Amino acid sequence: MMVKITDVARHAGVSPSTVSYALSGKRPISEETRQRVEESIRRLGYRPHAGARALASSRSNVLALVVPLRAGIHVPVVMQFAVSVVTTARRYDHDVLLLTQEEGEEGLRRVADTALVDALIVMDVQLHDPRLPLLRALERPSVMIGFPASSDGLTCIDLDFKAAGEACVEHLARLGHRVVALVGSPPEVYVRQTAFAQRVVQGFTAAADRNGLASAVHPCEASPAAARAVAEQLLREQPALTGVVVHNEAILEPLVDAFEQLGLRVPGDLSVTAICPDELAESLRVPVTSIALPSAEVGTRAVELLMKKLGGSTAVPEATLLPPRMTERASAARRAIA
Repeated sequence: MMVKITDVARHAGVSPSTVSYALSGKRPISEETRQRVEESIRRLGYRPHAGARALASSRSNVLALVVPLRAGIHVPVVMQFAVSVVTTARRYDHDVLLLTQEEGEEGLRRVADTALVDALIVMDVQLHDPRLPLLRALERPSVMIGFPASSDGLTCIDLDFKAAGEACVEHLARLGHRVVALVGSPPEVYVRQTAFAQRVVQGFTAAADRNGLASAVHPCEASPAAARAVAEQLLREQPALTGVVVHNEAILEPLVDAFEQLGLRVPGDLSVTAICPDELAESLRVPVTSIALPSAEVGTRAVELLMKKLGGSTAVPEATLLPPRMTERASAARRAIA
């Protein structure tokens, strides 16, 4: 049965109001009485409700996870990050308030100006994110999952997406491919200058140029029809294409299917690599060589960084870039020489 404040009072031999005062600090009580109440709380396993905890510590024990569900976002991947944040926060006895509306700076200020949350984790970061000045000025700590163009004065963590884009191209280059393409996120993601998508393009392009490869970048809407249209366009514009990097979870399988329907066998005629969750890459009929999205690790470490900041630590790194980890599967092979 749930332990109530009256149970604690009875065990400690005090009134319920005295237990409340011990929790909130609203009125002075003797040290001996406070210790007796705390011992009863510990023995009975009593968990004061959030309001009482907030009164006692001047904290709400709630973190805000700010993840505006904008057009072009792949919600299943976002939820992987969210689950990791929530699970880790609970280990620190914190709850998570999920904010999904596109409210920009105004929404952040509304939450931060109340006692509703102690700190914030911010996702879907843009290169020139309009929320940055407020985040730098807030008294409440914050961590960004993503890197804006300038991260000075901020705490940021993410996969090194530039290195991930480079690694995919380097892998194809080692296999002898000379004409490659990136099939990327939906167009609106690039219009917003979403940081992770931009960094993949930077890495892809840099590695292609460095290796002397012919390359092209094609945004793609998240639908099978769009995947088919991009496949047709690529084969029309790059008839010598033999290597593709995919950074768009929703169309990975439809795109591979489209190429095969157009007469290209994977990996016999076309090698495919991707940046996506391992479980997606493994599930396809031809398992895809991929760089994993470390959503669990990023979410966990974001909360850990935030807890250090809440604890007053001065040893919190401003930038944490996780190196890409590639798993080779069946979708990429050495280029066939005609």
